[in-house]
Amino acid sequence: MMQSTITITGEEAFVNTYRHGLDSKRRITIPSEWRAQMGSENSLYVLPDVSRKCLFMVTPLMMKLRLERIRSQPMSDSKTRDFYRALGARSERVSWDTQGRFRIKDDLLGHAQIRNDVVMLGTIDRIEIWDPASLEQMGLVAEKQFEEAAKHVGF
Repeated sequence: MMQSTITITGEEAFVNTYRHGLDSKRRITIPSEWRAQMGSENSLYVLPDVSRKCLFMVTPLMMKLRLERIRSQPMSDSKTRDFYRALGARSERVSWDTQGRFRIKDDLLGHAQIRNDVVMLGTIDRIEIWDPASLEQMGLVAEKQFEEAAKHVGF
């Protein structure tokens, strides 16, 4: 059986949804399918979503691409400095152990209101981490909205 992959800047797309509980040390486990896609670097950046109560994880390559885009902004601009300061203070680089477990700092877990369980969503170029109740309250994109969004991006 042949598998097909989608390539985005040299990486496969993160797809699927996984539910996990935090273990006794409050660690999350990255599914092995996603770890295999991340290569040998064994680390990720965990960032707070700026408009929703969730976290997202990006690979070092995706973080590099995002930083290249924002580095084009002048550091003399106070909003640019504010963003750098907030992003640096609120983000974290994590590494996982041989079983794919890693610990996210409490401030980030608090931002996403994560207490015991998490839902991990593959969102093509990143992974979102949600508290199940928060995700349920927000809801996934309805079919009509999905169709409109697909047209918007030319899919």
